[in-house]
Amino acid sequence: MRCVWCDSEYTFTGGDHFTVDDVLEQVRAFNCKLVEVTGGEPLAQREAFILIKRLCDEGFEVLVETGGFVSTEELDHRARIILDVKCPGSGEAARNHWPNLERLRADKDEVKFVITGLHDWNYALEIIERYELDRRAKAVLVSPAWGALDLKDLAEWISSSGLDIRMQLQLHKYIWGPEVHGV
Repeated sequence: MRCVWCDSEYTFTGGDHFTVDDVLEQVRAFNCKLVEVTGGEPLAQREAFILIKRLCDEGFEVLVETGGFVSTEELDHRARIILDVKCPGSGEAARNHWPNLERLRADKDEVKFVITGLHDWNYALEIIERYELDRRAKAVLVSPAWGALDLKDLAEWISSSGLDIRMQLQLHKYIWGPEVHGV
């Protein structure tokens, strides 16, 4: 585990299962007040809901980056959600849990689409319109899938849409390359 702000690092030892208390202890040691819970689908682990609540109880600013497959209904309301809507190009669009979009809060939550091409872009526009995401979420983010489309094309699509959408690049892939993990 590494804190990207203070560059502190900690490796858990003693097996593959860590208690919520283990994680909280290490988060406190980082001495950072912003915590992002992410990694695949963090909400698929029941303990994540407990961890998030306890982090909020201790005054941390908590971001939860979710793949959107698991309901956010029981998530602590103090946490900010970054909800990934899977587009058809991902092969996982059927797994989207649509009620999550209805729970987004305009003052704190974000929604993200990863685009592989024009078909995904049109799909994202349809979902943005259907769920009024430009008004329901604090931010609508669109990221190009690595190597799948020309960044200029995506920038032009966003610009010509007239919507308040931010283009988001996976900077770690540009800096360290797409094969490097854990940065």
